[in-house]
Amino acid sequence: MQQVNQMAKQMLDFQKSTFENTFNTINVFQEQSERMFDAFLDQQGSMMPQESKNAIKEWLNMCKKARDDYKKMVDDGFKKVESYFSQESASTSTKSESSSKGEKAKAS
Repeated sequence: MQQVNQMAKQMLDFQKSTFENTFNTINVFQEQSERMFDAFLDQQGSMMPQESKNAIKEWLNMCKKARDDYKKMVDDGFKKVESYFSQESASTSTKSESSSKGEKAKAS
């Protein structure tokens, strides 16, 4: 059972690492797109009313907040699963210790 928990933890670590890398890559692309869009608005500023610029900036801020909230939820999910496996491995090791003590007592 210990090996199964260890393998599951390794898989979880791999998934967490993959998510972190993917999320960070997407984050970089979105930030770069936002900077390019800001530059475009600055160059074409006279053609667009200020209300439209403000609406676009508000929309970009909402997207950033949603992205941060999503990241937080996924991180919380990973923490819950990690705590489950740490509890499971602790209970497994406790059971194996008590059973090995019982076997030693029977052998005596």
